[in-house]
Amino acid sequence: MRKYEVMIIIDPDTDERQVPGTLDNYLKVITDAGGSVENIDIWGRRRLAYEIQKKPEGIYAVVNLTATPADVQELDRQLGINESIMRTKVLRTDHS
Repeated sequence: MRKYEVMIIIDPDTDERQVPGTLDNYLKVITDAGGSVENIDIWGRRRLAYEIQKKPEGIYAVVNLTATPADVQELDRQLGINESIMRTKVLRTDHS
């Protein structure tokens, strides 16, 4: 098990009240496999440095979790399939 930080940019057309529920659905991949989600920090609507999919804004969320590399890869794959997820970035926070 390793610690990861996942940054997710969600389509700004999504209702911000639906974001926590949507993230929980995807994070079940981690919890069902025995990993843990330490923190979900929803930053809210922010202006992007450059347009993604012709949209100047996005809803940012940062998730800290502990899981196996294969589980995180599956989470990233599932997030990439969803059309309301504009961009994801996975970082490993422990360097051991």
